[in-house]
Amino acid sequence: MSRRISGMAVIVTGGARGIGRATAERLAGLGASVAIGDLDPDLAATVAAPFGDRVAAARLDVTDPSSWQEFLTETDHLGPWHALINNAGVMPLGSLLKEPDQITRTIMDVNVFGVINGTKAVAPGMVDRGRGHIVNVASAVGRLAVANAATYSASKFAVVGFSEAMRAELEPAGVDVTVVLPTVVKTELSTGVPAAKGVKPVTPEDVAEVIEAALRKPQAELWVPRWVQGPTKVTQALPRRVTRFLDKLSDTGSVLSRADTAARAEYEERARRSS
Repeated sequence: MSRRISGMAVIVTGGARGIGRATAERLAGLGASVAIGDLDPDLAATVAAPFGDRVAAARLDVTDPSSWQEFLTETDHLGPWHALINNAGVMPLGSLLKEPDQITRTIMDVNVFGVINGTKAVAPGMVDRGRGHIVNVASAVGRLAVANAATYSASKFAVVGFSEAMRAELEPAGVDVTVVLPTVVKTELSTGVPAAKGVKPVTPEDVAEVIEAALRKPQAELWVPRWVQGPTKVTQALPRRVTRFLDKLSDTGSVLSRADTAARAEYEERARRSS
């Protein structure tokens, strides 16, 4: 049975831009109450403004457990929470051997500990009520690692593993967990990143649509675009020498290595300040 979005109370992290913004706007447009958390509360407020009292924006540093508590206190009037969308993430690119230690830590703090902190902050209330849904936005490189983004890929592999473990832990309490794995998305985060052969970039709205579908009918894992999931699972079952050959044919393994560093400069600088 499909669940209704109208009447849900949902938290969206990283909700001022990209996938988070598209998700917040989509769910709010369908009648959900939405709390938008972001490091840029002013920009988040512009997203919330058209929806009146049903949508609130507040500063949230997902890497800081105390910031989570402040955020929840500020947005408590919209709860209790039916869903948490752990979307906030950063993607600095480059060789690990040249990656500054602080960038490595920032990627892991935002992409991994941000998801863990959010789950710790919100899931207990869901467990107490016997219902809830956590949606973690990972990435295709959380299943298919590629060069020039080792730490980012590691962080998204961690989100996939964390999601699977938490699904097993929370399911008996009535709480669903879904992991969403987009390919290249047309956001600031993917500026300058070329598409792999045969896989067109998707939009933030495409990802938001899949997140909506997950909330309506919970599933363990969803890809964007959805058709990529089947071939990926098949490819992963093949011998490594075969998968390497297929990567060369499709150029998937070199996508991030071919990113335009000049085009990404502004985003990379902002990502450095994300924790």
